[in-house]
Amino acid sequence: MANANTNNTEAEHVSIDSEAAHVISAVEECHDDDDVGALHDVVQGLPSHAVKDLLSVGVCTRCILRLFGIRGNIYSISAISPSILNSVIGEQRHGEDISSNSKESEFEEVLCALCLGILQFTYCDDKEIPVKKESANDMAVAISELVKREGYQIDSFSLEVSVPPIILENEHSVRLYMKRKYGTEPWFQGGPFSQSISAKDALKFSLAKPLETLLDCKSGISNFRIGLTFSHKASKVVQSVAVSKQGCKRIKTGNSIDSLDDSVAGDIKCSDLADATVERSFDGLQDNESSECFKFPLQKVNDACHLVLLCQRTPIYFGGRYLKYSRNVSQTRWIIDDERMGEASVEEIIGSNIQPLCQGDNYKFHAAGREDIDVRMLGSGRPFLVEVQNAHRIPSEAFVREIETNINNLENKLVGVKNLKVVGIEGWTMMREGEAEKQKQYAALVWISRPLEDVDLDSISSLKDMQILQGTPIRVLHRRSPLQREKIIHWMKIERIGGSSQYFLLHLCTQAGTYIKEFVHGDLGRTHPSIGSILGCRAEILQLDVTDVKMDCFLTE
Repeated sequence: MANANTNNTEAEHVSIDSEAAHVISAVEECHDDDDVGALHDVVQGLPSHAVKDLLSVGVCTRCILRLFGIRGNIYSISAISPSILNSVIGEQRHGEDISSNSKESEFEEVLCALCLGILQFTYCDDKEIPVKKESANDMAVAISELVKREGYQIDSFSLEVSVPPIILENEHSVRLYMKRKYGTEPWFQGGPFSQSISAKDALKFSLAKPLETLLDCKSGISNFRIGLTFSHKASKVVQSVAVSKQGCKRIKTGNSIDSLDDSVAGDIKCSDLADATVERSFDGLQDNESSECFKFPLQKVNDACHLVLLCQRTPIYFGGRYLKYSRNVSQTRWIIDDERMGEASVEEIIGSNIQPLCQGDNYKFHAAGREDIDVRMLGSGRPFLVEVQNAHRIPSEAFVREIETNINNLENKLVGVKNLKVVGIEGWTMMREGEAEKQKQYAALVWISRPLEDVDLDSISSLKDMQILQGTPIRVLHRRSPLQREKIIHWMKIERIGGSSQYFLLHLCTQAGTYIKEFVHGDLGRTHPSIGSILGCRAEILQLDVTDVKMDCFLTE
């Protein structure tokens, strides 16, 4: 019994490391004798003397495979090593002894002169500490641990790899060397090097399969991206070749990232740009370029690449319609000279309830138009989008309902939302397309300088699709261009207010972009006609509400 209890206790205290080891062993099950046999068959199909030559000049085993156009999960096999190549080469050479102590077998101890150690899973981390992973599985474990540590919920992933531009230059040097040395041999004339794959794709082949097992999801096109950005000081100024009458010339294609600053996203963008620039430069080159253009043998690599590992989810969009019940709430955060205008903003109230529950890095607020801070948004509400950057949590339908309930139950009752839902990028397109054609309805409290008469009600209601000309309002002239705009007033209706002869409610429907306040009082003649000019008296607007935004976008179900 004591032994049984001890065993139970030990079972209950299985360490995380043991669980990780179990997962790793599950990944490594694919690397059995069948995989080694498949690798053996692949290597047997390669010209042994060319393989040995590449090993001798400092090219790693995975780079040799990719130069010959080998594709697939074979790159993730742990057994890929010079010893395997040497073993098969030895068989092809009918028993010639190539011992494990030869220079070729020792090569894997140094960095590949072609890929700079990337396909040997050797790199420097963010603290400039050299890291050597023994296999693709070990590299995949490090990546999966980052994904889990940062708390991402994922159902798929895509791998994005950026490599130093110097690798492209190295590849062209190797191709030129191989063509000059083996160009007359039948195996080379078959064009194997024209089918070679990039270091990026080889690394993806290496990591995709073990990552699928570790993360329990498939790789492919996904909104969750695992980015591996490699940089190297040798790429500070890349020497490439352009085909011209003057022959070879040096082209500066960008700076490498010797040390990363605080803007990781900027570094990645810079690296991608340099990579693309060099690739375009090399695309136009011919294999018979002058030897002055390329240096061979390749220089010995003493320093590994710097690796930035970044997980990122593409933005998640929440769409809906908001209502604003207060005349002291702006649409977006409004600060002047460090002083807040209004008591809150629609952007902050909605965004601050969505972002934390999604565990996103930040958010952006977009709306179909805007109303002034002293204008309420009622009726069907105004369409809006909240763009959440790098959300760690995938929102479910119940999760979205929870957010909507939280906003609508806030004690201050400043803002409400309707029909909140997760939409794709098409929601943005839908909102932008509908914004230009939308109609808006308003209710305005108006005062005129004389008593309202019955004939006024008839004259106003009889006007349909009336065209007006509006100059840029004086109140916004300091920040907008002085333009003349033609707008349409689709219909109007006056509603009397009991006990008052000079106050009334004006209901109207207008084209998007109409300045309603100026349409009422005329803006010193800058808007014509206006309510004042139509009624032949002075008119002032006291309060304004938006009662409907007519767009087929995020309508209430």
